[in-house]
Amino acid sequence: MQVSAPIGPPHVTPRGAGEAWFSGVRAWGAAECVDVVIEPERLREPGFWAVVGEFEGRVRAWRFTEVERADADADAGQADAAAARADAGAALADAPEAAVAPDEARARAASAWRGPAASAWTSSLDQHGYEAAVRAVQDEIRAGEVYQANLCRVLSAPLSGAPGEPEPDARALAAVLAQGNPAPFAGGVHVPGGSGVDPVWVVSASPELFLRVEGDVVTSSPIKGTATTAEGLSAKDEAENVMITDLVRNDLQRVSVPGTVEVTALLALERHPGLVHLVSTVQGRLAPEVLGSSQLWRHLLDATFPPGSVSGAPKSSALRIIRRLEPVPRGPYCGAVGWVDVAEDGSVRAELAVGIRSFWWERRPGVPVRGRRGLPVTHPPEDPGPRVPAGAGTLRFGTGAGITWGSDARAEWRETELKAARLVALASRGGPPVGDWAP
Repeated sequence: MQVSAPIGPPHVTPRGAGEAWFSGVRAWGAAECVDVVIEPERLREPGFWAVVGEFEGRVRAWRFTEVERADADADAGQADAAAARADAGAALADAPEAAVAPDEARARAASAWRGPAASAWTSSLDQHGYEAAVRAVQDEIRAGEVYQANLCRVLSAPLSGAPGEPEPDARALAAVLAQGNPAPFAGGVHVPGGSGVDPVWVVSASPELFLRVEGDVVTSSPIKGTATTAEGLSAKDEAENVMITDLVRNDLQRVSVPGTVEVTALLALERHPGLVHLVSTVQGRLAPEVLGSSQLWRHLLDATFPPGSVSGAPKSSALRIIRRLEPVPRGPYCGAVGWVDVAEDGSVRAELAVGIRSFWWERRPGVPVRGRRGLPVTHPPEDPGPRVPAGAGTLRFGTGAGITWGSDARAEWRETELKAARLVALASRGGPPVGDWAP
């Protein structure tokens, strides 16, 4: 069934262990988790898969047994109304409470979120360290090693689950973000620890399309260029966007029929809560030997992952520089978050967002986490490590900026603050007030 209208995060207790929600689809009942890098052929098996890829290379997919999709054949007026609700950040109620007004359902879902104190956040790089890293990237540019590199930092805050809950409520945070920062590729995946399936906790308000597969067409829409207003965008932003668009074009050529890759939009202006972006769109027709292969996702990921807009150009040099300058792993930040839907006839539809504007939660070191077969995944069985209360963990959020020869180190630091400010405030207690956003 065609996915056409957004369905927001449910605000009621999920049916089954784990759930995922994206524009036009939600799923519950995680049956298994596969490592896509090791077993890419599994994503050619019929079913709905929620995907989380980490910037450092690990890509996992969870197969869900129950899926609810928007009805492509519904009345156009109803579809328009559903889209309007989603654009306003509404969270749809589950069937037994369908009569609840969207605004009421959204407010009720958001009220359940218990975030960290605004003062609790720390950064993997402070301003001095970040600006020094910017200058180090420019030294690499001067030496001819790279043209552009995306430099990031990770914000962290301690966060435990609500009283009586083993983990924070991912759906509640999703509702908060939907209310205050609606995004075209918003979504989330939460499979709790102890469910018998590898755990994951990611909530995204991504504005950026990494990969869409529809029929034999593959599409990517890199973002480069960010400011508070259109007037604040610079020639540096435009040059950077063109550079990364060319990188993405080259990536897609590796899996597409020669001559079919084209830039369908260049330097388009998109407005989002609190900022504007320059967005370009590249698409191509997948080569038959790629589209028909059991190794489709190996081909796609080898050609494109991690996303070019959050790595740099040339990508291999940028990744080397990132590993040297960034003190902590990015994890799902700058990776991929989305879904792959495989029909019974083997046809594939997929939509993966770049994992920016995203929160992820992890248990603190020393808390045993049970994965498949109930084995601890943070410590070997013979050394379970110290135990702390269930639910103790860390909420993380990444932010970054693209560095070029023309970058001003202080301005790039400010860009990382701009990208983080609204979302971190929404997720925190005691931060600056952030109300609903309306276009």
